Amino acid sequence: MHKIILASNSKVRKKILDENGIECTVFPSNLDEESAKESLINEKIGPELISKNLAELKANKVSLKFNNEIILGADSVIDLKGELISKPKNREEALEILKKLNGKKHYLISSACVSKNGSMIWNYTDKATLTMKKMSDEELKKYLSKISDDALYAYNVYQIEGEGRTLFSNIEGDENTIMGLPIKKIKEYINSLEL
Repeated sequence: MHKIILASNSKVRKKILDENGIECTVFPSNLDEESAKESLINEKIGPELISKNLAELKANKVSLKFNNEIILGADSVIDLKGELISKPKNREEALEILKKLNGKKHYLISSACVSKNGSMIWNYTDKATLTMKKMSDEELKKYLSKISDDALYAYNVYQIEGEGRTLFSNIEGDENTIMGLPIKKIKEYINSLEL
């Protein structure tokens, strides 16, 4: 199995790679995601392409520092009827996001990009469909009170393998994609590099 470099500080993504037997070292890209996202939104680019572009920017940035290494960049966004929902910066914002998603169907899009020597050599984007239950503001506040800061800021507003599952009436898609890494395709690709 190839050893790769993960261009992300995400403990969740590292854990998914570890659980799937993919050896990796972590080297965060420290990309200014907000300004990159803003310029993509200004160009009228949709959530799916924003996710792919951000994953590519992260992977390419790190791959310029490591000659001939395989770099994995990833990004996840929420798409609510074409509107990009970013991670909350504080608990007030988290509550606003939950109110926006309340009772509605949205998509969680996760993109992965593999780069080598500063250029993308492979990418994949997967999408899961989640339908949130209709909940009162009190229920939403109660849910948020059970979520740690780490989980809140790492996973957007719900942690699907934990408390977050209770928010949804329906979930269609791969759980790893929802957690931020479409691992099945990544694994297939990395294994194919052995040839």
